[in-house]
Amino acid sequence: MKDQRPFGVWMDGNYATIVGPGTETGTLKVLAHIANEEVSGSPSNKNMNNQKKMHDAKFFREISSYLTNATLLHATGTGQAQEQFMHWLAEIPQFKKTITEESTANEMSDERLLEFFAEKFNMQIKIENHG
Repeated sequence: MKDQRPFGVWMDGNYATIVGPGTETGTLKVLAHIANEEVSGSPSNKNMNNQKKMHDAKFFREISSYLTNATLLHATGTGQAQEQFMHWLAEIPQFKKTITEESTANEMSDERLLEFFAEKFNMQIKIENHG
């Protein structure tokens, strides 16, 4: 996987953890934890739906800001958030050549998530602790 920049994202509709290349070649680390803003109650379903779309787009933009020069992205999580994120990402020019994969997985600890993505990327790596 020389010259590869693999990234992993665990996400649901409310929260995301981004994993990516560490400072040393062949390492992965947790890059960020991001929370999606909650949609406040609105008397109009149309307004609530529009507000949710705006919040989700902001959430997706924030996640993608960590995916610098991504060559491979694996998104996982619960529900449909990762699928929606992948569709959104496919429309962004800088990610047109990024190889994307998705799966479903329950939330896990940062350490387990790092192991999960190392397995997905088929990498023999050492894991950097973040902190």
